[in-house]
Amino acid sequence: MSDALHTHVLEITTGSGETVADLTRDCEDFLARAAQGRDGLLNVFVPHATAGVAVLETGAGSDSDLLAALHDLLPADDRWRHRHGSPGHGRDHVLPAFVPPHATLPVLGGRLELGTWQSVCLVDTNRDNPHRKVRLSFLG
Repeated sequence: MSDALHTHVLEITTGSGETVADLTRDCEDFLARAAQGRDGLLNVFVPHATAGVAVLETGAGSDSDLLAALHDLLPADDRWRHRHGSPGHGRDHVLPAFVPPHATLPVLGGRLELGTWQSVCLVDTNRDNPHRKVRLSFLG
């Protein structure tokens, strides 16, 4: 593997409810090891068909607002053609069209370049799968 590319897989347990899990500290810890003060890009990728990555404010209600908006936009009811799993699970498979399974973020001087209130988050509405992997890749 080239010195320019470093990767690490996080194992995240999201539980049995819809969640927005803040990954910012995990991203910062990974960059402390991988970037070593260099500029580059951090790619965050969720290899799941029912989860996504968002950059948003957390802790002030925005994470709950996001889940509420997704519930309004993608109700967990029986309208979905994709019907395996718990009732309304088909909407979980539509989620990545609205909350993509990836984000690419700037890294300057080995540090994640986020705005004051921005956090990197895993968005998971799938109650059937509480175990998620998140791949962090630094290119620099």
